[in-house]
Amino acid sequence: MRLSQFHLNTEKETPAEAEIVSHKLMLKAGMIRKLAAGLYTWSPLGLRVLRKVENIVREEMNRAGAVEMLMPTIQPRELWEETGRWEKFGGQLLKIKDRKEADYCYAPTAEEVVTDFARFELASYKQLPVNLYQIQTKFRDEIRPRFGVMRAREFLMKDAYSFHLDDASLQTEYRNMYDTYSRIFARLGLKFRAVFADTGAIGGSASHEFHVLADSGEDAIAFSDGSDYAANVELAEALAPGERPAATETLRKIDTPIQKTCEEVAALMGIPLQRTVKSVAIMGEDAEGKPQFALALVRGDHSVNEIKLSKSAGMAEYRLATEAEIRESLNASPGFLGPISATESIRVIADRSVASMADFVVGANEDGFHIAGVNWGRDLPEPEVADIRSVVEGDPSPDGKGTLGIARGIEVGHVFALGNKYSEAMDCTVLDAQGKPVNPLMGCYGIGVSRIVAAAIEQNHDDAGIRWPDAMAPWRVAVCVINPKNNPDVAAAAETLYQNLQAAGVDAVLDDRGLRPGAMFADIELIGIPHRVVVSERGVAAGTFEYRHRETSESENLDIDALNARIRS
Repeated sequence: MRLSQFHLNTEKETPAEAEIVSHKLMLKAGMIRKLAAGLYTWSPLGLRVLRKVENIVREEMNRAGAVEMLMPTIQPRELWEETGRWEKFGGQLLKIKDRKEADYCYAPTAEEVVTDFARFELASYKQLPVNLYQIQTKFRDEIRPRFGVMRAREFLMKDAYSFHLDDASLQTEYRNMYDTYSRIFARLGLKFRAVFADTGAIGGSASHEFHVLADSGEDAIAFSDGSDYAANVELAEALAPGERPAATETLRKIDTPIQKTCEEVAALMGIPLQRTVKSVAIMGEDAEGKPQFALALVRGDHSVNEIKLSKSAGMAEYRLATEAEIRESLNASPGFLGPISATESIRVIADRSVASMADFVVGANEDGFHIAGVNWGRDLPEPEVADIRSVVEGDPSPDGKGTLGIARGIEVGHVFALGNKYSEAMDCTVLDAQGKPVNPLMGCYGIGVSRIVAAAIEQNHDDAGIRWPDAMAPWRVAVCVINPKNNPDVAAAAETLYQNLQAAGVDAVLDDRGLRPGAMFADIELIGIPHRVVVSERGVAAGTFEYRHRETSESENLDIDALNARIRS
């Protein structure tokens, strides 16, 4: 490719609407252009990168034995009603009508469509297992699309769906896809982690997310420094700290007229924050499905984990209690709440760390006061105990190996073991070996192809621009021509080098735009090409080329053999 014949339109100024690094650099490099909120046109430059990612995904999926297909992006309402998701999926589902007023949606995912395909195409266990995948545009009507293609409404996704006769087969394919995803992200040159995750709205029994590690990541990941254990903070188990020590203090009321937070109370009393207990007032349901007021207790330096708490009985759809509900139940204001004097009708759920505490401080259920020297069994009944807090740095790893660290990650892939949730709802059956109809078990495996591009930039950039890994770069090598005198020997040397690189299978671009060196080099650094080779009159005379890797600050003068070896290595 010659840049004189390519559409490359970079910008010098940082776009005002861009919020994060990848959004800024994709706009500055001219990779994308905004059409409307959450909708982007991919320029020829951006599309080259997108296709590099897509090709690696396709190669590894094919290598893993998956079979590519293509499903419509417009899906009929009837399929979504079979699974109950026409209403349940919520506002992200873009609903449209055709000229006959029939209802459709723009596909945010394809479980319904692929299950519909399977129920007519798969008849016997002899056709199983099978893994069907596509690389297709999806649309989710985000309330607030932001961060460029990181959270766009329209995006490119690889989604795969496998069908199995039994759980052993499903688990085998789940592991196959887990390993395939690991190969994909390794080939792309990204630092990533596979973490245990919540199954969320998709459903299923097992789930792993694949995160590209980046400081700007939206998700917090807990990982062990002594093993391969990693989990989304939403799911990482917080182990019980051990046996509860004996009580040593007497119960006493503390005057806290303006101190409402655990931090303020601890500072007033001159005690560690870990000696205080935070009481979060919530509304759940009792055994009969009626509204029930409850207190969720965590240590003052911890926070309630919403996902974990929602897994407790009666808490699937809990919410925070209103001030009026708090006043009615405890006769106190937020900031002074605690389990002491709570009636039997109030449910108390204590985190494991709180259940192991002695001589702790809680709200007195009286405005302006807290209670110190509180102990379970002596001053209040033993609580219902559950793991309801988020892990923090330094916690012991749940697998017993090492301690946990916390990193930020950007989710770019997700694998689910769905079970028969969709095949059962849509009456998809195959005949087993005994001729009996059974609902096949399913797996679901997604990769955000366009999101990977932005995530890679978040992980690989500097002040000059993007620093693509070789596999993702629009071109691996840029041959830059500096020839202000139009010396034919310089032009010939650049052309020969470019052609030789192409013949050797190296994805190279010839920058023959005739720009000044400063402007030319700034563009090449901004768009992130890993290897830059300068052909100049001085170099031609000396029989050398000026070589610089994108991640180094110094250039080298190399002869053709050394240059070829450097690029190959």
